[in-house]
Amino acid sequence: MTEIDQDHPDHPVLQLLSELIRCPSITPDDAGCQEILATRLRPLGFDCEPMPFGDITNLWARRGDAGPVLCFAGHTDVVPPGSESEWQSDPFEPVVREGLLYGRGSADMKSGLAAMIIALERFIAAHPEHEGSLAMLLTSDEEGRARDGTLKVIETLQARGEHIDWCVLGEPSSQQTLGDIVRIGRRGSLSGILTVHGVQGHVAYPQLADNPISRFAPVLSELHTIEWDQGNEYFPPTSFQVVEIQSGLGFPNVTPANLNARFNFRYSTEWDYERLQVRVHEIFDAHQFDYELNWHLSGEPFLTKTGKLTDAVSRAVSDQTGQRPELSTGGGTSDGRFIAPAGTDVVELGPINESIHKVNEHVRIQDVISLTAIYERIMQLMLL
Repeated sequence: MTEIDQDHPDHPVLQLLSELIRCPSITPDDAGCQEILATRLRPLGFDCEPMPFGDITNLWARRGDAGPVLCFAGHTDVVPPGSESEWQSDPFEPVVREGLLYGRGSADMKSGLAAMIIALERFIAAHPEHEGSLAMLLTSDEEGRARDGTLKVIETLQARGEHIDWCVLGEPSSQQTLGDIVRIGRRGSLSGILTVHGVQGHVAYPQLADNPISRFAPVLSELHTIEWDQGNEYFPPTSFQVVEIQSGLGFPNVTPANLNARFNFRYSTEWDYERLQVRVHEIFDAHQFDYELNWHLSGEPFLTKTGKLTDAVSRAVSDQTGQRPELSTGGGTSDGRFIAPAGTDVVELGPINESIHKVNEHVRIQDVISLTAIYERIMQLMLL
């Protein structure tokens, strides 16, 4: 690996990363990031097409009109910095300390975006007549509602017959060292928003009331004790978690009229969301209580099986780091859930995720340099 002077990070990828961090792109505000990147892509021969939906800024950029299409994708929006008094420096002013670059979005995921751009510049300069097409998909709606971002762009591309064959997401997938984990899929996420109806009453006369807490308690116990599945060779077992329960009037002698709860399934490919919904309603109905249950599907599970893309990514990581990555489906959701259903092989490869969404978010400078080389190597293996 090429080392740099840690105290003087003048590498082009770090200059671009610093420029992006200075844009306070708190979701859904892009704050000019995508135009910075488009300015770098246009001279490379990319047709840069803004795709705004609502207040969300999206960009679809493509070089070439032949297949196959290798797309780099990511988001320019970041989460709020939190209490700035807890930061050691301005969260939107990049600062280097002891080989680390600090700033909101440094790891999630502006370092991935900067590395993609520099890798594209280098690859195209060396191989202007490469096979197929290169593309970049950017959104400012990944950290927010994720309704008008990547989802809408993919729907637009599908409607006009454009297909992405392979996609590399720059999400921070690594855990201990750069490239130790590559995500090849994600579990599905299904949330239930529940109201249990009862009859308010006096605690001394429970026979004259209908306590929704008592109604829901055995159901909750049953949901937690069910073994939903045992997972499979790619996914861990499906999990059920309650994230919120609210009930009561604040008086010790009054049983409540209603209980509100929210729960979530992170589920494997052993299920689909419709069968999960049916199973939960069967359990609820068997307990014979009055309830309303609304559902929110964040995304179905997806999986990229071993093939050309996973082989190329694994080899690129190994060539740069000397280590073969673990191919994993762990973690939360990502925009891969919107890209994969279109028939695209999707992997996620980015920097270490230990500091993401925290105060003093940072990325190791050498990792950003190495990530650039990995992305360039992927293009060499896929399009030459």
